[in-house]
Amino acid sequence: MELINATRMVAGYNMGLEPSGRELLVVVIKGTFVLPKNGEPVRLADEQLPLIMADTFTGEPGFSAPAQEIDFAPRKPACDVLLVGHAHAPEGRQVTRMRVSLRVGPMEKSFDVVGNRVWRAGATGISTSEPEPFTSMPVSYDVAFGGADRNSDDEREHDAYLPNPVGRGWHRHLKSAWVDGKPLPNTEEIGQPVSSPTSKYRPMSLSPLGRGWAQRARFAGTYDQKWLDDIFPFLPTDFDERYYQAAPEDQQVRSPEGPMEVVLGGFNADGARQFVLPHFEAPVHVFPKHGEREDLSATLDTIAFEPDHERFTMSWRVARPLRKSMHEVAQVLVGRKGKEWWQQREQVAFPIPVVMVPMERPTPEEAKPA
Repeated sequence: MELINATRMVAGYNMGLEPSGRELLVVVIKGTFVLPKNGEPVRLADEQLPLIMADTFTGEPGFSAPAQEIDFAPRKPACDVLLVGHAHAPEGRQVTRMRVSLRVGPMEKSFDVVGNRVWRAGATGISTSEPEPFTSMPVSYDVAFGGADRNSDDEREHDAYLPNPVGRGWHRHLKSAWVDGKPLPNTEEIGQPVSSPTSKYRPMSLSPLGRGWAQRARFAGTYDQKWLDDIFPFLPTDFDERYYQAAPEDQQVRSPEGPMEVVLGGFNADGARQFVLPHFEAPVHVFPKHGEREDLSATLDTIAFEPDHERFTMSWRVARPLRKSMHEVAQVLVGRKGKEWWQQREQVAFPIPVVMVPMERPTPEEAKPA
C-alpha cells in the first residue's frame, strides 16, 4: 500500500483490531506547532516530530510515569488533552506553593504545586515538614500522590496505590522507619492537602495515565479462563474503547468542531500563554484496488503540550474497517492535491496492470555466441 502525504505534517498508517477481531486500517496525521506567545497565531514548526512507535517513560518502564504514548491507537472516542512540563514560579521568584492551570475550549483543570516535603514520624504520630522553596518543579505522576509500598520482607505485604503506582507519599504500613523522611507529593488537588500516608488522594498531573492504572484498567475488559478458552487472541467482549484514552476523564473533550481558546497558566517562565487554536480539516482519501474512491475525514483526538520545548502537537485519526486485509487498499492520500494531480491520476489505471508476455526458448543454434 502506498501512502501519499500532501500535508506539511507527518502521517503514517498501521493495522488495528476491533474487539470482534476485524482488522482496521488506521491512518494518523500529526502536526508539530510552535507554542505561541500571547495573541500570536498558531503556526507549524519547522521541525515536525516523528510519529511515536512505542510508549516512552520518564525513567524505567513500569516504575516511572508515562511521558508519551504510541500514536497508533485504533480509535479514541474523545480528544485527549495532555501536558508534560514544569511549573515555573511567577517572575522567577522562589515560592513554596503555586497554582497551575490548563484550559482548552470547555476543558479546564487547575491544581497546586508544592515544594519538596517529607513525612515526619514521631512519638505523637505522623506529620509533614514545611515545603522547601522552588522556582521550577516537574509536573508529572512521578511526583503526584501515589506510590508502592515494598518495605516489608514479606512480599505478601507489598501493595501499590493503583490510581498512581509510580507516585510518592502513599504508604500502606506506618512503621516509623519505613515512613520517616520519605517524600510527599509535589502536586495536590485544590483544597485537599495531603496529610496522611494511608488516605486516598487524587493524583494531580496532566500527563498520560499508565495503561494498567485503575482509571484505564476498568475499560480493558475481562481476561479470565472463558476468554482464554473461547476468545483469545482477540479482545474480550466487554472491552471498551475508552481504554485507548491516555488522558484522565477530566482532560477529555469532544472532538473540536471549531476554534478553541487555549490558556496555559504557570508552565512558562515568561508567564501565562493565551491563544486561539484554529480548526483544521484533515481529509483522507482511500483508493481500494477494487471499487470506488472513499473520501474520509480524520478526527482530532490528541492535543499534547510541551511548554518546556515551546511546542505542542495535534493528532488526527481515521479507522477504516477492512473486508479482508490491508492488501485490498492500493493508495491512501492524506491532505489535498491540486486539480492537475487528480486529472493525471484518473488517466492512469491503478494499480498499473502487469501483462505477462510468453517467451520462447532460443534454439541451440540461436543460443550460440556470435
